[in-house]
Amino acid sequence: MEENQVPKTEKDLSNKEVISSLKKRNWSTYIKEFFMLFLAVFCGFLAENYRESRVEKQQERQFIQSYIEDLKSDTASIRQVLEIGELKKSKMDSLMLLLKNQTIKGHENELYFFGRILVRGFSFRSNDRTFSQLKNSGSIRLIRNEQMTDSIMAYQLLVDQLDTNYEDEKIERYEALNYIIQIFDPFVFNEMVTETGIRRTSGNPPLRSYDPSLQQNLAHWAHQLKGSDYIISAKLKRLNESAIELIALLTKEYNLE
Repeated sequence: MEENQVPKTEKDLSNKEVISSLKKRNWSTYIKEFFMLFLAVFCGFLAENYRESRVEKQQERQFIQSYIEDLKSDTASIRQVLEIGELKKSKMDSLMLLLKNQTIKGHENELYFFGRILVRGFSFRSNDRTFSQLKNSGSIRLIRNEQMTDSIMAYQLLVDQLDTNYEDEKIERYEALNYIIQIFDPFVFNEMVTETGIRRTSGNPPLRSYDPSLQQNLAHWAHQLKGSDYIISAKLKRLNESAIELIALLTKEYNLE
């Protein structure tokens, strides 16, 4: 019996020591441990949040730099389209003058050249690479400056409006084409097309039709196209100004000098 009582006594002493130790620990100790654990978790959260914020700022800056390059590409394209548009308008004026004065025979060469140019389309297409990426991926939220976001959206709205004008102009060109087909010989047109563009035919090849009624209808759609081209030119100039202003604004805001 004595041999069995020794371990039991030692066990009882051990339990008493544990209980005594627990009693010595007060509530302040538990609070301190909880606070340290909370502080560690909170600091980890702050560190992760800071890291994500830095990554997003870098992405935002990269997007802005890329978008500025797209805007510069747009301004170069706009200038080119405006120059082509001015040349086309002068040829449309010459065509209208021939049709109005009925100076047809003996001027077939000019008529073929102006008639072929009339239905050619010269449209501006915005370089929307970066904006499409931002929109499709939902990353436009990365641009935290509300003024910058509003300015970008305003520019894109002008681009969308211009696309609508081009659709109207396209319909008018198709309408004019109906009368081009009836008035002009397609084989003469075929000889005028080269790798470098449209060139004048030689001599004064006869028209397919000299019907004044068809000429009047062609003049009507030439007039409609002239009006659309003026509207498009005005909007292109406004878009070009907007792009230049936006480049300056973004460059200054993001210190990209």
